[in-house]
Amino acid sequence: MTMKFHALALLIAAAVLPAAHAGVIEKANQQATQSWSAWGGQIGVRWNRDLLGNLGLTVADAPTGKLAKQDFRLHEWFDLRQNAGLQFTVNNASLRNFTGGSLQMRGGFVLKLRDGSAVDLRDLTLRARTDGSNILDLVSSDGKAWFYSDSLMFRLANNEHGLEIVSANLRMSQALANRIGVPEAGAWNLGDIAMNTDIFVQGVDQASLRGRECSPYPWPDVGVPGVPGATYQADLFMQATQYDPVGCQSCDGPGGANDGIASVAPNSTLRNNVNNGSQQQTISGDPNGTSSALYAGNVAWHQMFSGENAPYNNDQHPFLIWNMYRINADGSIDQIGRSGVKHAFLTINAGCLDSCNEFDSLGRGCGDTYGSGNNDSPGDMGPRSEIVPATGIWGRCGSIWDSSCTGNEHSNGNNSWTQRMQVHESQLDPALNAGATYLMESWYVAREDINIENSMGTINGTPHYASNQWSLSSQSGFKLGPAVNRWVSPTQPAANTLNTQIGSAEGHTRVAVKVVDNGNGTWRYIYAVENLDFARAVVQAPENGPDPRVVSNKGFDSFSVPVPSGATVSATTFHNGTVDGSGQWTASTTGGAVTWTAPGTNTLDWGSMYTFSITVNAAPGPISHPQASSRGNGAVALHVATSGSPTTYKAQSIVPTSL
Repeated sequence: MTMKFHALALLIAAAVLPAAHAGVIEKANQQATQSWSAWGGQIGVRWNRDLLGNLGLTVADAPTGKLAKQDFRLHEWFDLRQNAGLQFTVNNASLRNFTGGSLQMRGGFVLKLRDGSAVDLRDLTLRARTDGSNILDLVSSDGKAWFYSDSLMFRLANNEHGLEIVSANLRMSQALANRIGVPEAGAWNLGDIAMNTDIFVQGVDQASLRGRECSPYPWPDVGVPGVPGATYQADLFMQATQYDPVGCQSCDGPGGANDGIASVAPNSTLRNNVNNGSQQQTISGDPNGTSSALYAGNVAWHQMFSGENAPYNNDQHPFLIWNMYRINADGSIDQIGRSGVKHAFLTINAGCLDSCNEFDSLGRGCGDTYGSGNNDSPGDMGPRSEIVPATGIWGRCGSIWDSSCTGNEHSNGNNSWTQRMQVHESQLDPALNAGATYLMESWYVAREDINIENSMGTINGTPHYASNQWSLSSQSGFKLGPAVNRWVSPTQPAANTLNTQIGSAEGHTRVAVKVVDNGNGTWRYIYAVENLDFARAVVQAPENGPDPRVVSNKGFDSFSVPVPSGATVSATTFHNGTVDGSGQWTASTTGGAVTWTAPGTNTLDWGSMYTFSITVNAAPGPISHPQASSRGNGAVALHVATSGSPTTYKAQSIVPTSL
């Protein structure tokens, strides 16, 4: 037996997925399971003080034992005692299961409750559950588990002599939710934790062998050995989503006068394509769950400012965004919330088929989950304006992390609300939106991904208000694809509906339409235009560093629907999700069309949906079969906001034709 000590930093982000299967990289995937233990080191805690306050909890000032250490994720750091130990199994240098043990914090916090009592979390213990759930209970000195931590993420560090855990969900136990009188808040995520500790390796250390048999990687566009003409391709899938409440500003619930701002954030699980020469389902039970790429390419997953890495000679990585939509009782759809961009920083490569578990490369069939705790982390979020979505490029030069383009990271300047998805209470109030249903949508943007739509997923949810906070109850019905595909099916559209995609090297946009016969000689045409990843980006090479500067990434600035000569347009509407009317596009009826035009810079950019409608005394007339090569009975037009060619993109649709 040999013994080694390594530095450990625990990273908690989401539910751990199934253990890896044996694959073609035999040595990498057949290493023996080992038992490791961890103790000592440091622990960081980042509280979601917005959510705590809404629940009547406050963090007492001057926590005992707090260290001077700081990080961009805004954790508060404390020592861990050099005793006891947290035991877990490791296979292929990847954590699989906790098997027991504990770690104890030096010092810590006291939480004050609304009733004047307190929960003393000083010298708390992190205790591993032994039920295979990979959950750590946070137990106070009186033996009560007030919180628990799930969604563990980690990576080897320090030349494979350390294990780094960067973030983990910090969830309220049911016991604490009951104590504060808000039982529905059980399992709500109240922040995240990070740890740096020492580990003890029992047996021969297999970690140093990891990756020795894995080079070169099957990056996108690399030829497949022994298969002439075949190349590996990137095709990333969303696998599951679930949303946690993260904050509410000035919220006073249904019927309230404040019209506060609510926010939720996702736990999002992804999986890489499983194909290795033949088509198989990556996401079972979903019609879009099978990739057209016969050979799965690895997806680069480099943390920002990590250097010039293969295959793009930079620190590029995937990005995550999320949106909220309301489907109204009249059949229309509105986007009512948009997040900033979450920058991914590593992958744990769970459930892999062929992988060496490198934390900066997602292998074939590998999965990963980012929890709501770190998806809501201000330190990891930036604006959408820094991304070229169709190519998955981040403009690090000039970004909020590197404003002077020196190649050196600085604080991004975010507070907890800067990049959060923000939804007004009036958009959620059931009395103001009778008969409405709600959809949440999230998706990943990755370099060279061949199918943006299977990187997206939507789920139903019902807004619920309690204790100054809106949440989503009854979440169900996860499905691959964008929200507009839930409104109108692109493959089986109902009568007088159609959903078509505009695709080009600049990105993809969907235009869906529903036509309603008003029964009085007029028809209402409702168009939902969802810009998935279209941008005519202006990009400059940087003076320093490996990454570009994104000068602009605008989408569309006008939308036109043709109307027949002699038709009377009696009403038009435009919705962009604002409640104050800001950013309204103006409509005009000239030149045989109704055209909406953007005011100034309020363009229809990537990750956004705008909704338009006209009421006109003209029926849609004959419509070709949805599966025909020429769908609908006409075309609508989208004008590109940035100069270039083409100036306009058109989509087959249903338009007024018969007077």
